[in-house]
Parts: sequence; structure tokens; C-alpha cells
Amino acid sequence: MRHTDIAIIGGGLAGSTAAAMLGRAGISAILVDPHKIYPPDFRCEKLGGYQLDLLRKTGISEAVLAATTLDRSAWTARLGRLLDKKPSDQHGIIYDDLVNTVRRQIPDSVDFIEAKITAVATSPDRQTLTLSNGEEISARLIVLANGLNISLRHTLGIEREVISPCHSITVGFNVAPVGRDTFEFPALTYFTENSAAQMSYLTLFPIGSAMRANLMVYRGMDDPWLRRMRQTPENAIHELMPNLRALSGEFKVDGMIKIRPADLYVTKGHRQAGIVLVGDAFCTSCPAAGTGTGKVFMDVQRLCNAYIPAWLASTGMDAAKISQFYDDPEKCANDASSQRQAYDLRSISIDTGLSWHLRRWTRFLHRAVVGALRHARETLSVRRTAQP
Repeated sequence: MRHTDIAIIGGGLAGSTAAAMLGRAGISAILVDPHKIYPPDFRCEKLGGYQLDLLRKTGISEAVLAATTLDRSAWTARLGRLLDKKPSDQHGIIYDDLVNTVRRQIPDSVDFIEAKITAVATSPDRQTLTLSNGEEISARLIVLANGLNISLRHTLGIEREVISPCHSITVGFNVAPVGRDTFEFPALTYFTENSAAQMSYLTLFPIGSAMRANLMVYRGMDDPWLRRMRQTPENAIHELMPNLRALSGEFKVDGMIKIRPADLYVTKGHRQAGIVLVGDAFCTSCPAAGTGTGKVFMDVQRLCNAYIPAWLASTGMDAAKISQFYDDPEKCANDASSQRQAYDLRSISIDTGLSWHLRRWTRFLHRAVVGALRHARETLSVRRTAQP
């Protein structure tokens, strides 16, 4: 039997980041995952905004950002009209590349075991994990970071409640310009033209030499449009956004199309001794709202920076200790904001009530005004610089 302070189940973004942080802090930890190298997986494909601030608190931001592609500037558009050209800090990276980059930041002091967990026994003192390779691990605390996998949670009486099934669907693909070498824009976010399109936005951004596309829609998985997207993707895209060509020009979908539905769910029965849930293992977010990666970084940096060191300084690992993390004000505010943004974005994108129609036009006009003012300031600045 191996002994450790922290046993991390799941080596996705949350688990790998936790392993890197704990190892760098000199805390004894073991990471268990079925894949030595994280396999292709369609999830987060860019980082930006407040996510970067949270990433920096993990201590691994320099290495992670070095593996990304920074767009530096992004166009915003709707109804075939360019609304704004603004500075951007969006860093594009394929999810499995992101996870494997994080894994390379895990110190050698953290053991990696390529296996599955077959059984878990918890208590207010030590926890026992049984692995598919026959090994056992004794740990003071289990960090459950196995994403959407539910089997282990059920054995512990931890239940998942789906609060919004198929809340959104993300469609991912590469695009290439037709008749020219590059797109005119460095990155582009094109918002829904009307509620009937049942979409939120299309975002185009660079990853390496490719232009990546993430299209956020609100449909069922049996929607005929998804079949058309697989069969004749260019036609399906312009069906939703007939005025897109005014900004994008002609383009073709290049390579595989990936489609991922997202349920929103919360967890019940999780306040237990010896085990703490982070990331999607605790609750999911809507990819369209772009809060998922921030939620992972918030969970992991608060757990590893504020709670685990304090918990290890005293005996036991009872439910009262674990509840401190779930009640953390920063985490709670972040989780609530993530859920609120998921519902607000869906409503402002597809709801047909008069109030939502007015909100869509208000946002459109606001972006247009902000873009016009930015353009005017930049033009004035250029003229002043050009003056002798």
C-alpha cells in the first residue's frame, strides 16, 4: 500500500493543476488517471479575461501561456456589420494540449499512476483507494477531479442533479479562407442575428497556424440542423448567419467537426469526510458563457492555496473541514456567477419575449457605440502622432 497526504482522482485540467500546485508546494500527492498522456477531448479551447488572473494564482501560468496562441486583437460583429475592433487577450489552445502542458509542470515528487479507481473507502481520518492494477493507496484526503464520471460518486452516496439538460451545444471545427491566404481579421466574434437561429455566437480565433471556430447553439441533439452541419457545414453555418460573409468572406470547413452537448448539474451529498470535489466533478458550467475554465482554476487555487495546507496542519479530515472549501466566499460567488451567466446568455440569445428582444438591440447598439468611440480615439491619436 502506498501512503500519501493527497490522492487526486482524475488527470484532466482540474486534477493536473492540483497535482502541479501541491507538488510545487512540497505536499505529498499521488495523481491517478487511466491515461499517461491525456487523449484528444473537445472542451475549453481558449483562455482569457479573468481566467488569466486565476491561472496566475496557480503558479504555472508562464508555461501554460507559452503553449498558446495569442490573438492580440478581435473583431466583434452582428448582422453583417463590424461593431468593434478591440485589443484582446484570448489565448487559443486545444484542450488536450492544455492538459498535457499542465501535466509537464507536475514535479517528479508527485507519483503518477496509470490506472482506474475500482473502490473508495472514506473516513474522518484516512481514505483508502483500490486501483485497477491491484494497488492500494492510503491518503489523508481524496481530491475527486474526474469530471463527468459518476460511478465513484454513486458508491459514496454523492448524487448529481441535472438542472438544465442539454443546456447548450458547442460545435468545434477549423475554417480556411477560399481564394486568399488569410482572413482579414485576427479573431472574430459574430453574434446571433435573431432568436430563430437558436444560437449565441460564433467565435473564430487562431491556434497555431489554424483558424479555429467554436459555434454555440441551443438545440436538442436530435435537431436536423446538426445533421446538416455534419453533411454540408458551410451551408448550415450560413443558414444561421446569412450576413456572415460580409465579414468573413468565403471559407470552407477544414477537417473534423466536433459536437459536444453540455448539461448543467449540481451535486448533492458531497459534504463528506475525507473527500472534496473540484471542477466538473462538483458542478458544470455552460461553455457558451465561457466560465468553465475559470471555475476550475478558482476551485483548484482556493483548495490548494488556502485549505489543504491548513487542513494538513491538524489531525483528521472530517466533514466540517471539507465544508470550509464548499463555503468559501470566492468559490461560492464564482459558482453562482457561472450559473447566472449560463441562463442569461441563453435567454438573451433565443428567448422571444419583448424584453429580451429589446435587450438584444440594446447590446447591439452599445457595442456599436463603444466601437465607434474606440475608432474615433484611435484615429485622433494617429493624426496627433503624424503631426510635426
